[in-house]
Amino acid sequence: MENNRLFFIDIVRAFAILMMLQGHFIDTLLEVSYRDLNSMPFAIWSYFRGITAPTFFTISGLIFTYLLLRAKEKGNEKKRMRKGIIRGLFLIGVGYLLRINIGAWFTGTLNPSFLVIDVLQIIGLSLILIISLYFLSAKKTLIFSFITLIIGTVIFLFEPLYRTLSVESIPTFLNNYISKSNGSVFNIIPWFGYVSFGAFIATIFFKNLHKIYFKKTIIITFMISGLILIFYSSDILAFLTKITKIQLFKESANYNYLFTRLGNVFLYFAIFYMIEKYLKFPLVLKIGQKTLSIYVIHFIIIYGSFTGLGLKNIIGKTLDPVQAVFGAILFLALVCFISFYYVKTNAFVYSQLTKLFDKLKGSK
Repeated sequence: MENNRLFFIDIVRAFAILMMLQGHFIDTLLEVSYRDLNSMPFAIWSYFRGITAPTFFTISGLIFTYLLLRAKEKGNEKKRMRKGIIRGLFLIGVGYLLRINIGAWFTGTLNPSFLVIDVLQIIGLSLILIISLYFLSAKKTLIFSFITLIIGTVIFLFEPLYRTLSVESIPTFLNNYISKSNGSVFNIIPWFGYVSFGAFIATIFFKNLHKIYFKKTIIITFMISGLILIFYSSDILAFLTKITKIQLFKESANYNYLFTRLGNVFLYFAIFYMIEKYLKFPLVLKIGQKTLSIYVIHFIIIYGSFTGLGLKNIIGKTLDPVQAVFGAILFLALVCFISFYYVKTNAFVYSQLTKLFDKLKGSK
């Protein structure tokens, strides 16, 4: 039903992908001498850049779970679950594909960076895990909601225990999902924690969206929860250490980036949901609906997927702040233009994969 559509999700996704693009552009090309955290502009940029990934993972869990629950309401949950598994596998495949350097392969060189795990693999695996949890919860929304909340909280609390985890006895491509020892940018933990919290939030929206005062209530809840997590979560963890004598809480409090970043995400959600009606421009919504193609295009241009020739190699860290800012603006415009006019929509790609999956299934 159209009145149940959450436009703010597309708005947040649009904001997150644009922040990711400018963050990658500036981080890749800004000259090293300008990277000074004592400089107010760079410190502010660096802080807000750190919120981008948590926002992206949380909103991914929210949108997928919300659509899954909507599908259940319509009696199409099996189709949605199947589509989610296909999407998850596709994202994992694309994540690996973007690391391929075809030119190097022709010279007989297989760069181990091909196995490095990045955002797409983690989101893909997370979607599959969300479907698995939903299935294991007997497709009961309340049970699923409780499980995702507990999993997200436990993953964040236990971060000190797996911070330097590396299991060398398992194959490298599996170890890369849990360790950064081989260069992986993201690992399944702690990032699945944000996806789990997103899934939990989706259950709240699904159950209460029709209520008259829900929007005001959830906005206020996001704001209060966000501020508590940002300014007081470390104190709360320290207090838990004092009353329980559990050292893990103290270690979490001393390096408490996960809960504070979740607080930042909640504030984003509150702000964008509050001003949703002022941002429902077709351009903004279209950006939010084409995050995958935008991500792929920007990755190819910056990091030189397939050819090894990207801005990272051609320009390198040579830009001053003014060049980096204006370059980032032009880069965002170029990537969005290519995505809008020269790339099929994500829905088209997934529909073709679903048809292929059905044909393969029918041929057995």
